[in-house]
Amino acid sequence: MNSGAIGAHKRGGVDMTEGSIFRHLLRFAFPLLVGNVFQQLYNTVDTWVVGNYVGDNAFSAVGTVGPIINMLIGFFLGLSSGAGVVISQYYGAKQEKKVEETVHTALVLTFLFSVLFTVIGIAMTPLALRLMKMPAEVMPEAKTYLTIYFAGIAGLLFYNMGAGILRAVGDSIRPFIFLLVSALTNTGLDLLFVLRFHMGVEGVAYATVISQAFSAVLVLLILVCSRTCVRVSFHKLRLHADLCRKILFVGLPAALQAALTSFSNIFVQSYINYFGPDCMGGWTAYAKIDQFILLPMQAVALASTTFVGQNLGHGDTARAKRGVSISLWMALISTLLLMLPIVVFAPPIVSFFNDKPEIVVFGTQFLRTISPFYLLCTINQIYAGALRGAGNSRAAMLIMLFSFVLFRQGYLFIVSRFISNTVFPISMSYPAGWGVCSLLTLIYYKKFNFGGKSLLGTPPADAADTPAEQR
Repeated sequence: MNSGAIGAHKRGGVDMTEGSIFRHLLRFAFPLLVGNVFQQLYNTVDTWVVGNYVGDNAFSAVGTVGPIINMLIGFFLGLSSGAGVVISQYYGAKQEKKVEETVHTALVLTFLFSVLFTVIGIAMTPLALRLMKMPAEVMPEAKTYLTIYFAGIAGLLFYNMGAGILRAVGDSIRPFIFLLVSALTNTGLDLLFVLRFHMGVEGVAYATVISQAFSAVLVLLILVCSRTCVRVSFHKLRLHADLCRKILFVGLPAALQAALTSFSNIFVQSYINYFGPDCMGGWTAYAKIDQFILLPMQAVALASTTFVGQNLGHGDTARAKRGVSISLWMALISTLLLMLPIVVFAPPIVSFFNDKPEIVVFGTQFLRTISPFYLLCTINQIYAGALRGAGNSRAAMLIMLFSFVLFRQGYLFIVSRFISNTVFPISMSYPAGWGVCSLLTLIYYKKFNFGGKSLLGTPPADAADTPAEQR
């Protein structure tokens, strides 16, 4: 074992600044992918249980409130990505004291946002459902689910921040294990509360909240008991102003992009809801499967973020760029392999969630029309992840806001009023936005100067070898 590997071992993570790039990315992304699969099972299991054991209206209610939940969750995940980038760069630079201070600052921020999001989430639920044009027969179940979900949102936030801290130092194994345990707990509680206690939508909501709290406890225990630079000591919990600014500098653009995109998707969902509960049910089934198709590229993108962050912190720009190229090919191939069987076997997959014939027809057409365009998503996901790892999340934010909010809403307005007010041209607003986003992200990435300053305030070591006109 070389000295760099020994140092990484002592610091409790994985040093990605040397060794095989593909192996680092694969070893990081694979457990993250599997972990994210189990994280998606939270809402997917909820949807399956209500679709098969509660009723069609409950199925539509639980399955279509995702944009409302993601508006707050996405904002926080953007902030947590900022903490991850700062930690990964300090970790790559071997500045353990700064890693420790950033960890404590991040957890204090998590506590503050937990309180804030609980209040905001419960308060905004009625208005958000009205903006979504939720049908009257679906409204009660949707409101019940969201109110309980937001009341227990702290567990999800603390898990994601804690897991993000571990991933920033190269540890994606333990977050995966905690998600596995939590997802199994959620499944068991879903069945117990719905089948045994007949709690309906309330039961699946409580099962989700309890399971998320369990995963938060597990990841926080690891941080408290750690003997590495990410160890949490309660007496050290405080906001370090300089580190808070760095976290917000990277995380706030990603947070705003995620929140505004989800807010925009509330209006997209309102277009779908216009066509009635069966169309909503088909869209719900599509959306659950959609989340799984996205997972490989998202896992590789997160691996790319950590890889770029560590290598730029270490001063190796060329290695960071090679990692991005390898990440893109990994994402393209894995997405293609996952997409093909889903397109072929779309009807039985949709019927797994709800076997009502009208819902199966809608869901199948959504899957077969939209799924091939996921290959476009890999471009914007990987390059945006690389830009965030380099500390430049502002460009990714602006491009995604333009593509997923302004362009998508303009597309919907024009198509619904002047071309065809039918559901499938409207559903193509998603692929259209992905295509625009990927094109703009690719153009920006090709012009981006990786030889500039890192978040640590010092130029990478190989910047001196970069021609002056490119610096």
